[in-house]
Amino acid sequence: MLDARYSRNIGSITEEENLSLADKRVLVAGCGGLGGYVIENLGRMGVGHITAVDYDVFEPTNLNRQLTSEAALMGVSKVKAAKARMQRVNPLVKVEALEVKISGENAKEIIAGHDVVVDALDSLPPRRALQNACEELGLPLVHGAIGGWYGQVTVIMPGDRLFDELYGADVERGAEVIMGNPSFTPAVVGSIQACETIKLLIGRKNTLQHRMLSIDLLNEEYVVFAVK
Repeated sequence: MLDARYSRNIGSITEEENLSLADKRVLVAGCGGLGGYVIENLGRMGVGHITAVDYDVFEPTNLNRQLTSEAALMGVSKVKAAKARMQRVNPLVKVEALEVKISGENAKEIIAGHDVVVDALDSLPPRRALQNACEELGLPLVHGAIGGWYGQVTVIMPGDRLFDELYGADVERGAEVIMGNPSFTPAVVGSIQACETIKLLIGRKNTLQHRMLSIDLLNEEYVVFAVK
């Protein structure tokens, strides 16, 4: 029987689809601006197991946009804060907190056993490591990125190798420093990433695979264009 906390999901998804989410496992790589909103939305929808991966701790500059950050949590692990928050929001969800930095050496081991991987990172090398590991294990990767008023979301399936085309050489662009990140941009992009993740988990076909959603919140322009 479906728990009452999920009753308002029904209509958007079926009861059977919602029940199936309890058995799904999602890994969220990065628990800052994007990851906090991804975890929040997945947990409220009823995804049964979420693995939160981040090696960082909160600092004052996080307070403007990171959902799980609080003034009292400065210096506290982001994954531990995400786990504690979800225990308060929905104790039916198991959150595993991994305080590690994703790399080419550990990515495959970390993501093995999950149904979907979410890229909520802020640098390119670990993103490439996720893409490679997901390809090897046959897992979908939901990518999101933000910078200032702008964001993007896409779904990368094994074999797509989108980062190779999208980013080219390994260079750090520093968009967060150059453009800033207001509170609302990660909320929008992280929520769309959670939406794409749910569609993948319940087998909906209309995902953003081979398509990129480009978001311009300054001019309120939303464009979907084809990608490899």
